[in-house]
Amino acid sequence: MDALKPQRNEPARMEKLAKLPVFWGLEGKRVVLAGGSDGAAWKAELLLACGAELHLYSERSELSESFTALVARNPMLTWHDRSWVPDIFEGAELALADCETDEEAERFYHAARTAGVPVNVIDKPEFCQFQFGSIVNRSPVVVSISTDGAAPILAQAIRRRIETLLPLSLKDWGALAQTIRERVNLRLAAGAARRSFWEKFVDRAFTERLDENSEVRLLADIGTQAARAGSGRGLVTLVGAGPGDAELLTLKAVRALQAADVILFDDLVSVEVLELARREAKRMLVGKRGGRESCRQEDINEMMIRLAKAGKRVVRLKSGDPMIFGRAGEEIAALEAENIPVEIVPGITAASAMASRLGVSLTHRDHAQSVRFVTGHSRQGKLPENIDWKSLSDPSVTTVFYMGGRTAAEIESSLLAHGMPALTPVVIMISVSRSNEQRWCGSLMQLAAAVERLGVNEPVLIGIGNAFGAASSAMSASGLTIQKAG
Repeated sequence: MDALKPQRNEPARMEKLAKLPVFWGLEGKRVVLAGGSDGAAWKAELLLACGAELHLYSERSELSESFTALVARNPMLTWHDRSWVPDIFEGAELALADCETDEEAERFYHAARTAGVPVNVIDKPEFCQFQFGSIVNRSPVVVSISTDGAAPILAQAIRRRIETLLPLSLKDWGALAQTIRERVNLRLAAGAARRSFWEKFVDRAFTERLDENSEVRLLADIGTQAARAGSGRGLVTLVGAGPGDAELLTLKAVRALQAADVILFDDLVSVEVLELARREAKRMLVGKRGGRESCRQEDINEMMIRLAKAGKRVVRLKSGDPMIFGRAGEEIAALEAENIPVEIVPGITAASAMASRLGVSLTHRDHAQSVRFVTGHSRQGKLPENIDWKSLSDPSVTTVFYMGGRTAAEIESSLLAHGMPALTPVVIMISVSRSNEQRWCGSLMQLAAAVERLGVNEPVLIGIGNAFGAASSAMSASGLTIQKAG
């Protein structure tokens, strides 16, 4: 079982933050604001929207028109027709100011600090203990974006994108969550059952319209989750991590990673993909690599069964698609024999990533009438004995060999021996879609020599057939036989 121990550096659960994102409750709290400019008026509107009792210190001559209107219509705003003095900070929760000069800003800053009140001087970050982000308001759902003052326009652009993703109805769903939260906590213990309920709640919030029956359906879900929790059984989800690029994950895969208690991941799963997992999830490397020390499949099966019987939500995270050369069949059979629920989340398989990276259609109607995925690595560590080489030797069949680096010489000789033309286009890709991706284009008679030159320390994918002729021509025209992605 030693092979199940982590064998590489895992991503930090939290990378360095420029600032701590904090949401501060201001309902009924005293906040002081010095200055009557339009910029100060906007901050006043934010503070008042949070329920703060706002005290404004500004002489009448300095009060902007927008501020004058705000004072007239808001009873939670008390205007003091004078400049600020040090005694205004007593009992204040926060202090803000719009100061024309750095000298005044420094005086305000130090006065607030001396009084022990957190302070923000508008547009003067050197005199700010906290900052305001760009806000997406679906209260009680609130999203705030900060670039630490480096690029406010970037924060605004991010806000606009998030605005398009979050339906306006999210506000009502958030309010409903507050209504039923206590009942959920009473019926469902903290852990997998409660988290599962809220995950389904979120799915509904983004896909359903809120109506008079929504609360009834949610309460029924609480009962269902409570009954399932009583069984003590967890769940295993086989998730395809894709070829490496985290942006190629499906939304369903991301949701599974965010819901997991334990993640059993292959050695080929990228750090970027793991960074999308729930921070609290336990991560365990169960990698299997050709030519290297690997975990036994029996040990992985036993671990999934043991964790699921303990009530855990287990994600078995596999590189590429779990249903293509991922031993998913063996794992599903082992889990079903123990009556453990299994879900499958497909991923983008390496051959599809190869095609997209090269801009090649694997089934271009002018060049290919079929496509086949073939393993180059059997249980015995060599090519399977039952490969139909005669059918694969037709160049109009697009063939992609997975894990074929160490058997490339045998692939070349077998295809040539069964009549495939020596000049049939071949593409080799190493670490498809990753930062260290490499590409080689040539012909079948050069395959073995090319793999020997490139090495087999990283995942090797071999594409053979007329469909790859366009990729070969494009790279030859640029004078490249080996191309590193960049």
